Amino acid sequence: MFKNLVKITLVGAVCTMSSFVYADTTTGCSLKAQKIQEQISYAKAHGNTHRVAGLEKALSEVKAHCTDAGLRKDLEKDIAEKQQKVTERQTELTEAQAKGDAKKIAKKQKKLAEAKQELAEAEQGLKGYFK
Repeated sequence: MFKNLVKITLVGAVCTMSSFVYADTTTGCSLKAQKIQEQISYAKAHGNTHRVAGLEKALSEVKAHCTDAGLRKDLEKDIAEKQQKVTERQTELTEAQAKGDAKKIAKKQKKLAEAKQELAEAEQGLKGYFK
């Protein structure tokens, strides 16, 4: 009897651990759908019916049209666009520095920092969906 109890406990523990492993390996479109579902739950809990409706539409679109390859391509395209923006902002800053206008330099530094932050967020988004 004790051996059976130990076996049942071990099987239960293995099943529980495997569900955690599965949850950690959710990537791509599955993860995107999961994140939208979490937002739906939050919006429902806070009575935000308009947000729920929009999120449910987004969820149905993800389920109907999302592919991991397409999602990766879109995220990589976004990163490339953000990198281009960083490059442009760096060029603008360099030009402002050459002119020596302190006010414009500060403005261009701020814009460059914002562009770098957007790039970092986009890169983190890709890493988040594809671990």
